[in-house]
Amino acid sequence: MTTPWGELALARFPEDPRERLRAWDASDEYLLRHLAAEKVPLSGTVVVLGDRWGALVTALAAHRPVQITDSFLAQEATRANLARAGVEAGAVRLLTTQDPPPDRIDVLLVRVPKSLALLEDQLLRLAPAVHEGTVVVGTGMVKEIHTSTLQLFERILGPTRTSLAERKARLVFCTPDAAPERPANPWPFSYALPDGIGPVSGRTVVNHAGVFCADRLDIGTRFFLQHLPAAAGGRRVVDLGCGNGVVGTAVALADPSAEVLFVDESFQAVASAEATYKANGVPGHAEFRVGDGLTGVPDGSVDLVLSNPPFHSHQATTDKTAWRMFTGARRVLRPGGEMWVVGNRHLGYHVKLRQVFGNSQLVASDPKFVVLKAVRK
Repeated sequence: MTTPWGELALARFPEDPRERLRAWDASDEYLLRHLAAEKVPLSGTVVVLGDRWGALVTALAAHRPVQITDSFLAQEATRANLARAGVEAGAVRLLTTQDPPPDRIDVLLVRVPKSLALLEDQLLRLAPAVHEGTVVVGTGMVKEIHTSTLQLFERILGPTRTSLAERKARLVFCTPDAAPERPANPWPFSYALPDGIGPVSGRTVVNHAGVFCADRLDIGTRFFLQHLPAAAGGRRVVDLGCGNGVVGTAVALADPSAEVLFVDESFQAVASAEATYKANGVPGHAEFRVGDGLTGVPDGSVDLVLSNPPFHSHQATTDKTAWRMFTGARRVLRPGGEMWVVGNRHLGYHVKLRQVFGNSQLVASDPKFVVLKAVRK
C-alpha cells in the first residue's frame, strides 16, 4: 500500500499466498492522504476504530495510535503487519471492543463497519472521551456509507458531512458538539426466543452490538435448532462461529453432561455467547474462546462440531472461512465424531464436506436451508 509516509507490505490473517483479497482498500488510502494533506495534528491520543487488517495503524505507527477492533483476525493481522513494517513492540496499543476505551481521544479515525449497530455501540462507548477539539474522520467505500451512517455520527457526536467520492471511497467529517446530549446505549440487547425450537424455546438470548441478527433469531439458526443431533452423555461439543451462543446453549440444556466450547473470532460474539449461557443458568461446563477457528484445540479431542459458517469477509463473498472451519473440524474430531452444518442451499456445502471428510449426509432441508452431517472416519 502506498501511503504519504512510504510503501507498506500488508497481508490479511491468516496469511495465504493464494489470497487475492488485499489487506486495504481505497478508503484506507483516502483517509491517509487526507490526514497528510490537511496536516491533521497527530500528537495527541489517536484512536483508530474498526481498522480492518491493521493498514491504518501500521501507517500511523509513529504516532503511537490505539486500535479498537471486534475482530481477532484483524488484531492478529495488525500484529503481523506491524512486525513486517519493523514497528517496535508496544508502539500501537491493541484493544478490543470489549475493553475500556481511552479516557481522552484527540483524533478519532473510524473505518465504518458493516454493522450499524456496532458503530452505534462503539461511538456511544467512545463519546465520553471525545472533546470539542477532537478531530473525527470516518472512512469507507461509497456502498458502505449511507444516510443512516451519517445520522448516527450526528446523533451521537455532532454535525456531520461527507467528502466527494474518490475511487468509490468517501470520508465522513464530524465536528463534536461542545455540550452534547447523547442517547443511552441500548446494547447489549436481550429478548425471549420463540417456541418450537427445542430446549431453548422461550429462553433468553443476549446480543452485543455487531452480532449477526442481533435483534431477532435468524431463520437459518432457527432451522438448525429444530434439527440438532440427539443428546448423548459426556460429549465434548464445539459451537464453532458461535455468534450469540444459542446453539451451544441448546446443546448444554439438552445434555448437562456435555462440555461445550464456544468459539468465534468476534469479541462481541463471544461476550454474547457467555452472557446468553449465564442468563439461562445452564448446568454443566462451558468454555468461551475468542480465536482463529479451531486453532489451539487438540487433535482428536472433540465429539461434535456444530456450525453455521459465514460466507462474507466484510463486503467480500468468500468460502475461505467455511473451508477452514471444515478442515479444522476434521482435525479435532475423534474417529466417529460428527460435524453438523446449516447453510443456504446454494452454497453447496455438501460438496466441500465430501472433499474434506469423504462423506456428507442430508439431515433436513427446506426451500432455503439444509442441515448436513459429515462423519470423521
